[in-house]
Amino acid sequence: MQKHYFTTPRTARYFTLGNPGAETIWFVCHGYGQLAEYFIKNFDGLDLQKNFIVAPEALSRFYLEGFSGRVGATWMTKEERVPEINDHINYLNSLYELFLKKRTEVRINILGFSQGVPAVCRWVAHGKVKFDKLILWAGIFPPDLNTDFSFTVENLLKDKLTYIVYGKQDQFLKEEHLSEIEKFKLIKPDLNVLIYEGKHEINKAILKKISDE
Repeated sequence: MQKHYFTTPRTARYFTLGNPGAETIWFVCHGYGQLAEYFIKNFDGLDLQKNFIVAPEALSRFYLEGFSGRVGATWMTKEERVPEINDHINYLNSLYELFLKKRTEVRINILGFSQGVPAVCRWVAHGKVKFDKLILWAGIFPPDLNTDFSFTVENLLKDKLTYIVYGKQDQFLKEEHLSEIEKFKLIKPDLNVLIYEGKHEINKAILKKISDE
């Protein structure tokens, strides 16, 4: 038996919210088992004249329970992880170019939530995206970027506004998350760490604070 690969076009789905001509464009990547259609509603409290939200949906969907009912999406699994990573980087690059090819004076904010955090980290590390703010919400750098964490942070984020955000009651928060934050702060002293009372969710007040800075 031999394993083979080939690249084939496929249809991706994304949702938008706000003013397409806004001065700031957000690319926001949802967490595991979520859908962009619902995730984007977390951003409806922002000034939608000044902000345009683009929420790509991960390419793989599945039933959350059994064989029917609610559907969620995932950026990748452990199966064929490298091709899946490359696929979502290419997908995000294409979406970025779709909105930025005719825009020069615009600010770019990139936000990843939960499983969306490693997705956006890999994108900014290996993609073709220029950005102003990176918001890592309820997640940490993926293992493949952690092998040389200092190099990655210093080269990717040296002059970028960078935020780590999490809720005190986040049920998925682990000791490794907290230790990574401490390591991160040693390399990037201007790192913004925002902690709020809440669980594994987007806090709209914190989101607005980040938007206004």
